[in-house]
Amino acid sequence: MSEKIADTTAEPMKPPVRNVGVYGWLRENLFNNWFNSLLTLLILYGLWQTCVPLIRWAFIDSLWFSSAEACRDIDGACWSIIPNNVSFIFFGFFPDGQQWRPLLAMLLLFALVFYSKDRKHWKRSLGVYWLLGLIVMGTLMHGGVFGLPVVETDQWSGFPLTLMLALFGMVFAYPLGVLLALGRQSRMAGIKTLCVVYIELIRGVPLISLLFMSSVMFPLFLPEGLSIDKVLRAQVAIILFTAAYIAEVVRGGLQAIPKGQYEAADSLGLGYGKTMRLIILPQALKIVIPPSVGVLISAFKDTSLVVIIALYDVLTTTKVTLSNPDWMGYSREAYLFLALLYFVCCYAMSSYSRKLEKELHTGH
Repeated sequence: MSEKIADTTAEPMKPPVRNVGVYGWLRENLFNNWFNSLLTLLILYGLWQTCVPLIRWAFIDSLWFSSAEACRDIDGACWSIIPNNVSFIFFGFFPDGQQWRPLLAMLLLFALVFYSKDRKHWKRSLGVYWLLGLIVMGTLMHGGVFGLPVVETDQWSGFPLTLMLALFGMVFAYPLGVLLALGRQSRMAGIKTLCVVYIELIRGVPLISLLFMSSVMFPLFLPEGLSIDKVLRAQVAIILFTAAYIAEVVRGGLQAIPKGQYEAADSLGLGYGKTMRLIILPQALKIVIPPSVGVLISAFKDTSLVVIIALYDVLTTTKVTLSNPDWMGYSREAYLFLALLYFVCCYAMSSYSRKLEKELHTGH
């Protein structure tokens, strides 16, 4: 009898259907009690009342490639405003027939950014590629050589202007912010005081005030007959503003480094420069990748404020398009397209920062 019992093995029992699969997940997370069940039903009802009309407006009853007159008789979205005005929205007042030049410059910029994403390419040759690329992009935008007509910076507008202000603002603001953070941590009272005054002063005023001063106030202090390009003045204002916020972010990373790291560098006989370059800054900058990217994303979106000094970024060219009597009343479609454009750019930066964190093993 005992041998029969030993040879007999019980078959594993499967869990009840109500505890596994989609049914089990719904029961556990959405309908586990009467309050959650009621809340789930109310949310589903709200989504039904909002999402279904939105989908119908955006996709079913909409027009995508038509004239402005055809859109007057429909209840859905008139996405035709985008393909009919995409040239002006993206390139603004750049002369007709020459818009291939900013398009080619943007494609070259995207190619350089995409190539630079891979850390394997972070060599000295990368700087050479960027230098050559910037020369080519500047030649395409300004002209004056190879038979290209000159296009003054007053006509640089749309998406190329937004990209230029954002990219150079980020590239030059970050190292300046690192220097300001190191200066604020310095033991030299003069340098520390200057950095503290600069950071607190810049962070205490809005970007609009800096742009206004760079456009209106700054030229008043220049000698008669001397003028500085308006785009350059706006670029410098954005760099100075962003650097102050980057400085505080980096300072937080420096304070997070244990004191033992400094003591270890001293024991090896390293000077201040090598200690910061080889030991402290690499660790601090890895720590502050997420907040740094947050500051840079904000700087990218803040480029739309240059409208107050009569620079036409992609947001302003969209507003000008909506001032056309043929396309008045279609602001929802235009701003949704613009929001999607900003979202794609900001999400790309955020996604790259997460990838960089993983590669550098931040926090381990």
